[in-house]
Amino acid sequence: TVRNMPQDTENILRELGERLRHRRLARRDRQSDMAARIGVSRPTYSKLENGDPGVAVGHWLTVLSVIGNPRVLLDTIPVDLFEMADQSGRRRTGRPRKRS
Repeated sequence: TVRNMPQDTENILRELGERLRHRRLARRDRQSDMAARIGVSRPTYSKLENGDPGVAVGHWLTVLSVIGNPRVLLDTIPVDLFEMADQSGRRRTGRPRKRS
């Protein structure tokens, strides 16, 4: 489990997992079938469907490529998303910070 994860983020992950489960069931696939297609264990695939925040984003992209088109994510995420996040927090200078 990821510490300090906002409740909204947890809810989004659960919703994604539910959508994935719905799609799998509509295709009449077993979890073990989908796990084999994306190259993960059945328990890891189950974590995807349960919205576990510890599952690697690469697994999500792989499963999206099996059931659809992961490039749609690029269409939904604005190019300047990270710049917007930086502006709402601290300003970055472009130089790496020195660690002490």
